[in-house]
Amino acid sequence: MKAVVMAGGEGTRLRPMTANQPKPLLPIINRPIMEHVLRLLKRHGYTETVVTVQFLAALIRNYFGDGDELGMSLHYATEEVPLGTAGSVKNAADKLREDRFLVISGDALTDIDLTDMLRFHRENRALVTIGLKRVPNPLEFGIIIVDENGRIQRFLEKPTWGQVFSDTVNTGIYIMEPSVLDGIEPGQSVDWSSDVFPRLLESGERLFGYVADGYWEDVGTHESYLKAQADVLEGKVKVDFDAFELAPGVWAAEGASVDPDAVLKGPLYIGDYAKVEGGAELREYTVLGSNAVVKEGAFLHRAVVSDNVYVGPAAHLRGCVIGKNTDVMTGARIEENAVVGDECVIEAEAYVSSGVKIYPFKTIEAGAVVNTSVIWESRGQRSLFGPRGVSGLVNVEITPELCVRLASAYATTLRKGDTVVTSRDASRAARALKRAVISALNSSAINVVDLEAAALPVTRFNTSRENVRGGIALRTTAGDPQSVDIVFMDESGADLSQAAQRKLERVFSRQEYRRAFPGEIAELTFPARAVDTYARELLRCIDMSGVKDAEMKVVVDCAGGTSSLVLPSLLGRAGVDVLTVNNRLDDVSPTESLAERRRDLQRLAELVASSRAAFGVRFDPVGERVSLVDEMGQLISEERALLVVLDLVAAERRGGRVALPVTTTRVAEMVCRFHGVQVDWTATSVDTLATAARHPDMIFACDGRGGFIVPEFAPTVDGLAVFLRLLGLVARTRLSLSQIDARIPEAKLLKRTVPTPWAHKGAVMRSVVEAAEGHRIDTTDGVRVVEDDGSWALVLPDPAEAVTHLWAEGHDVDSAQTILERWARVVEQAAGSQ
Repeated sequence: MKAVVMAGGEGTRLRPMTANQPKPLLPIINRPIMEHVLRLLKRHGYTETVVTVQFLAALIRNYFGDGDELGMSLHYATEEVPLGTAGSVKNAADKLREDRFLVISGDALTDIDLTDMLRFHRENRALVTIGLKRVPNPLEFGIIIVDENGRIQRFLEKPTWGQVFSDTVNTGIYIMEPSVLDGIEPGQSVDWSSDVFPRLLESGERLFGYVADGYWEDVGTHESYLKAQADVLEGKVKVDFDAFELAPGVWAAEGASVDPDAVLKGPLYIGDYAKVEGGAELREYTVLGSNAVVKEGAFLHRAVVSDNVYVGPAAHLRGCVIGKNTDVMTGARIEENAVVGDECVIEAEAYVSSGVKIYPFKTIEAGAVVNTSVIWESRGQRSLFGPRGVSGLVNVEITPELCVRLASAYATTLRKGDTVVTSRDASRAARALKRAVISALNSSAINVVDLEAAALPVTRFNTSRENVRGGIALRTTAGDPQSVDIVFMDESGADLSQAAQRKLERVFSRQEYRRAFPGEIAELTFPARAVDTYARELLRCIDMSGVKDAEMKVVVDCAGGTSSLVLPSLLGRAGVDVLTVNNRLDDVSPTESLAERRRDLQRLAELVASSRAAFGVRFDPVGERVSLVDEMGQLISEERALLVVLDLVAAERRGGRVALPVTTTRVAEMVCRFHGVQVDWTATSVDTLATAARHPDMIFACDGRGGFIVPEFAPTVDGLAVFLRLLGLVARTRLSLSQIDARIPEAKLLKRTVPTPWAHKGAVMRSVVEAAEGHRIDTTDGVRVVEDDGSWALVLPDPAEAVTHLWAEGHDVDSAQTILERWARVVEQAAGSQ
């Protein structure tokens, strides 16, 4: 039986470590990762192996040769272009025809029992057996669900937290029958998890998952690379390394020289012929490469130092990686998560900050303080985007420099000569930062149409026009005047999809930005009638019949925001008597605290009641979301506002579809069913709701947080559009908002948030799925468990914070509370049991 080692990956997330060597050659305790994989194969009897290579293939062939030194026979299958995980194995099909074979990644450290996995494969008469492992954070891997016999039920590649329903992931280790290759087209880019396996599962083939007990670490990031080194030193993984134990946990290879006055605290490893002078201090999880030299007074802790590195006197290395043939001179300091590439010189007293990446062949001058990457590389983050775009404190987390890099990354995802719309809210911070964004876009050959201060719906509308490829809006974070949000939009004016966000993050993390040549610097223009065009199109699309005849009065609160720039163009044509408050731009207080918001809503309620208005509406400062007050002066909660507007729309349309997030009360389903309307349940992300709103039969969509979509106008949240639509609906029904509210049943929906460490989120969702056995579950977003009587609970991990959200709805408050308590206990036990 043969094995296939996939060794074609570039390891882009590990740059600059992989800038001039392939990922499988990265050393773990001074041996390439792929050598550890080959030794594992040999221990389990796989001596004849095919190695698939593509990126810097010659380096791998030169290092391992024909495998004779390892007692193996190695054959190479070279890809001229990347063919994907399955395409690369198909490329070696002529060497794999006789019998079943094993596929394993050449850049993952593991000691999984391959012999037991083969036994499992044979006993189940499987066509394919996939090695599975439970991991704390499953976001970067493919999730696989198996039944009690190990047969695979479902695949999901690289999910969001809302899609996580297990922590059992694909390790990339497979045992296959040779017939699997027959269905793969030669020369095509094909992946196992996204292409081949789902097709086999759909056709009813026997696919099984083997849940391994052994060690497995996908060495895909700098953090996981350091973790793998530490795990070997702690004995968590069974690998071979030639060394003897000087002291407990202190391993030294042949020829290593350690002065008796050196301070050593293991576990640590000193490579062959390395030299450690007296007075040097080596602490836990440090790894020294071959021929490395550490001078007196140097301090190393969790540092991985490659071959032929010189560490000068009093140098300080903590939690960093140093490439081959690099010199770290006297008193230099390199901090956590920094990576220095091969053949660099870090001169005396230089300071390399945490997270900085220095590419090969660079010199850092003496005394320099390096806070950003020297050449096109930056520290990785778990997620650049949050629920409001890219957010942070002004001039602390969101600086002009960061805005330039973000806009440059966004521009790099577009074509030269494309056009992007920009805008801001009334704040001075957004105005200053937008200028940095515009300069970066123009410098990247992207034309900019700047709306200056504009309501966000106006920006989204102008972004959706012809010949525009995207938009960027800057606004003050709601409730936090010290912070700002940067909202990136696609060509339809909607927030970027998660796939587009990941693409932008990849460019940003590598800092591989495109720059325009001198003659390509793009244009900046200021459209003259952007608001009028928006208002005219909005009135054309929305049914305003009956408004003038109804002679309504309404009260509108602009919250000192940019909606005040649009309302004069709308209200003059709408034919309604309007009392407006806070109808000016406030650049000093561009957002409000919770107390200020409640105060203004109370004032709005009093004005509505005293003026006998039909209703009142308060826009948020960017004109995107609304709060409603009925004619009695009573504030309508966000949950009830959704139901009221839904009832009005459904009663008038008597058909069509509405899109609602899965967190919405099922009273909405009752309202829709009564009026003959169908509900499409969506994930909670804004881009998912916008995608659903594009369906031709869609008549309504809402996020449940004051954000309404008017599909006949645009598939994006728009407070101004829903205000006009509400005017028409109320005028034609001749019913007040309180009357409509009174005819809708009360919802019994409760919510709770449970603190959940990041490392436990996958285990929490697996526990929820296990506890829900026998119930109907829905994994549209998170895991929703439906009881026989229709009551339900939803468990949803937060994508940006270390918490898990729970919703429960019952037939009364007591039953909802009971359901919520039950599932909260499941989450709390799983979150604290790891």
